[in-house]
Amino acid sequence: MTKEKLFQRLTFTLLCTPLLLLAGCPGDDSLAGTAGSPAKASPSQTAPALPGATQAGAPQAPTPGQMQTAEPDRTLANPKVQQLIHQAEASYNSGIANYRANRLDAARLDFDYAVDAMLSSGFDLQAEGPLADEFERLLNAINALEMAALKQGNGFSPKIEEAPVDAANDITFAPDPELVAKLKNELNVTSDLPLFINDQVAGYIGVFSHSTVFRNHMAASLERVGKYRAMMQKILAEEGVPQDLIYLSVAESGFQPQALNPKSGAGGMWQFMPRNDYLKRNGFFDERFDPEKSTRAYAKYIKALYNQFGDWYLAMAAFDWGPGNIQKAVQRTGYADFWELYRRNAMPVETRAYVPQILAAVLMAKNPQLYGLDHVVPDEPVLYDVVHLDYAINVRLVADVTGSTVPEIVALNPSLLRLDTPSDAPFDLHIPVGTKDLFAERLKDIPEDRRTSWRFHIVKPGDTLLSIATALHAKPQDIAETNGISAQDPMGVDDELVVPVQTVAASATPQRYTTHAGDTLVTVADRFNISLNELRQWNHLTTASVKPGRSLYVQQPVRLAPSMRENGRKSGRGRGRSRRETESAGKGRGKGKEPHGALSTGRNSLHAAPASRSGKHAESAPARSPAHSTSHKAGN
Repeated sequence: MTKEKLFQRLTFTLLCTPLLLLAGCPGDDSLAGTAGSPAKASPSQTAPALPGATQAGAPQAPTPGQMQTAEPDRTLANPKVQQLIHQAEASYNSGIANYRANRLDAARLDFDYAVDAMLSSGFDLQAEGPLADEFERLLNAINALEMAALKQGNGFSPKIEEAPVDAANDITFAPDPELVAKLKNELNVTSDLPLFINDQVAGYIGVFSHSTVFRNHMAASLERVGKYRAMMQKILAEEGVPQDLIYLSVAESGFQPQALNPKSGAGGMWQFMPRNDYLKRNGFFDERFDPEKSTRAYAKYIKALYNQFGDWYLAMAAFDWGPGNIQKAVQRTGYADFWELYRRNAMPVETRAYVPQILAAVLMAKNPQLYGLDHVVPDEPVLYDVVHLDYAINVRLVADVTGSTVPEIVALNPSLLRLDTPSDAPFDLHIPVGTKDLFAERLKDIPEDRRTSWRFHIVKPGDTLLSIATALHAKPQDIAETNGISAQDPMGVDDELVVPVQTVAASATPQRYTTHAGDTLVTVADRFNISLNELRQWNHLTTASVKPGRSLYVQQPVRLAPSMRENGRKSGRGRGRSRRETESAGKGRGKGKEPHGALSTGRNSLHAAPASRSGKHAESAPARSPAHSTSHKAGN
């Protein structure tokens, strides 16, 4: 096998997947559960069956055992090659375990690590026979799993649920007193939010209950809300907001913390605009994507709207269209009543539909047995400890000292836009529950100004200074000196080591490197202690070669929002912009439906970023700053 063919195979594997994701995959109604709504999916349902499982016809990917026994004579190879193969297999096996457990993002990162380890090793894959064979098997195995996953329509990323209420916006329902009376008689309407049932609400219940797409979306939303329900209910109670207004998020984002509309820029579970009076945003984090802080901001904002209009329905309409527009409609008609404004067509079509749609969703959620939703099992609450930081730290080090993984830390911190926390702004870091003391204890020997580069390692059987240094891009002598390791006092199993890693000093702006003759992406990545995927992603490269004189980012560029790529599927709600923006642009009601994003594989891709209801919540009622959260969990 030639080096050119190896790189062609790698390029196909890494690039074909995002292209397929961009194209999107048609939904399969056969996957829906009874009554058109999927049950709480087991891992085998939401992740395609692995090769070799019971699924007939699935691609056969090499199992870890096959990978280990396919080359019986490779024990004669270079010990460093053996170490590299072992490292790649370990990452591959971890990916398989995450894949089987339906932790698809974690599986993707594990597979990326396995491929990156071999590409950035510096070995000539053509000269090293066993290594070249191992690399080919690795790519084939990962590609087979990816293709199987794509047949289910999700790849290695959890499927993004859309908010499909837009299709039902411009509907006028004929009066149906019998249907309204029937619903009033059979529905549980006990709530601290007025649940008014009229022809419009009854009509939307009928539309949604007969829509497989909406029922699937509703079922997925009711699953996800389990992660956040207790936290949301606590915050809404503290702010004096009706509990059932948590279901407004069904239409806004389906309880997806990183929902983002690429056209309007609205983001988060409650679809706030980037500029608002409640949530902080900089190059390192965006609090719109923090479930707890954004919920606090939502509760304060919707309560301020209620205080302004004295009516929850008008507050909901103002949340959608903007309080200034609602105020003008009230002044123009003389009615401070949503249904009067509705009858007089004083609001845009979307806002007229918004309130009855929310009421329909609330009623369906409160009566799940009538709409095929009673089998839904809510997700487990997200629990975490909070560490208040005033220094920068890399997510990899956080994972090291808490005994977790980078994907787990990223999942607990959906507001992070980079793998580092900021050095010049406070940040509330979420870490696995019960690890706060461990975090503090293990960090005390690592200087604050080294916490974005240094690592932490617990010695395992078979570890050597060389193997640890190679895995973490450090020098054996530096590890020994930092930890007092010598021939007289050698390291032992379970020793906790601080691993000093030499990296390019951080600067206020992304640092660049100009390539020279003989440079390749592999050598540049190795020189600056970054992965090949990171180097390609930051510089929009698709090949392994680079011409002399090319200026490359060798530090992560500042990201002001989660990465997005359009995949061609319509999603979300498009109300366009806030009042200030729409008035300055001469527009006020433009829809902005946008396809949601699909991330390519890549270890540095923090977030999936689906489009959702385009936001509008930049204009505030009486300005308030969200209270700092002290809760250590997002549910209980």
